[in-house]
Amino acid sequence: MNLIEVAKLTEKESRDYLESIRWPDGAICAHCQSKNVSRLGGKAGEKGQFKCKNKECRKKFTVTVGTLFADSHIPLSKWLLAFHLVCSSKKGMSAHQLHRELGITYKSAWFMAHRIRYAMTQEPLSTMLTGTVEVDETYVGGKSKGKRGRGADKKTPVVALVERNGKVKSKPVKRVTAKELKGAIRENVTTESTIMTDEWPSYKGIGKEYEGGHHVVNHGQGEYARGDVNTNSAESYFALLKRGVNGTFHHVSEKHLHRYCDEFSFRWGHRKDKDSERRDAALKLIEGRRLLYKKSDNS
Repeated sequence: MNLIEVAKLTEKESRDYLESIRWPDGAICAHCQSKNVSRLGGKAGEKGQFKCKNKECRKKFTVTVGTLFADSHIPLSKWLLAFHLVCSSKKGMSAHQLHRELGITYKSAWFMAHRIRYAMTQEPLSTMLTGTVEVDETYVGGKSKGKRGRGADKKTPVVALVERNGKVKSKPVKRVTAKELKGAIRENVTTESTIMTDEWPSYKGIGKEYEGGHHVVNHGQGEYARGDVNTNSAESYFALLKRGVNGTFHHVSEKHLHRYCDEFSFRWGHRKDKDSERRDAALKLIEGRRLLYKKSDNS
C-alpha cells in the first residue's frame, strides 16, 4: 500500500492489516502464544477481540496487546499512517509535522515518534555485522566552538559501524577513546570480519582481533581511498544523519540521541526497500516493545 491507500484505511481495515502483519499464519494468543484461539462475535468481534481456548489461559486479547500500541488512545489508522510517514521520510519526520499531518496534539505526536523509533531498535546479538565493516565517528549537536572535528564543543560523539552493502549500527558514546570505540566494534562485529577506519589512534591494535585485519586511510594527509580501503559508506551515513538532525529536527537532546540513531540506522538498513516494505518491516517489530511516556521522557 502506498501513502494514499494507507490514509484511506478505516479503523477496521487498519486492524485487519495489522493482524496480517503480526499474525501472517493466523492469530496467536498474546498471553500464552497458543494458536488455539477464536475471534469473538458481536461488538467484541467488531473491536477485534479474540479469546484463547487454552485451558490454562482463557484470556481475551486483540492484535495490539503486547505491542507498542497497547493502551494507546490514538486510532490504529493514524498509527499506520505515522509508521508510513516516518519510514518513508529519508531525513526523518519531526513531531511538529506529525502533529499537523495527523491532527493530534504535539505531545501525542512526540511520544508516537519515540515509540516508532523504539520499535526500530536493533537487538545486539541478532544483528551482528560481518564482512567488511567501516567504522567512523562524528559529532552531532550544537555549534562547535573552536577547532572542527574530534573534541567539538557542545556536541555528542556518535560512532557508526557500517557493513558494506548492508546494515549500520550507530550510537552515541561518551568519548572517542580506545575503550569506547573498540568496545563498540567488539560488541557489534563478528571476528571473521575486516575493519576499516581512518587514522584515529583509538582504533590502533583492533586488527589483531579480526581475521580480515584492520585497514586504515589517512584523512589527515588527504587520503580518502586506497583501492578498496575507505570509510565512504560511514561518511555517507553520517551526512544523512546530520541532515536529518539539523534540517528536520533542528535540535536533538543528548538523552534522546540514541533513539534518532536507531531510526536512521533502520532506514539505512532498509534503504533498498520500497516505502511500503520498509513500513511493514518496522511494523513486524512492534511486538514486545513497550515504551512508557515517563521512560521516554527521561531516558
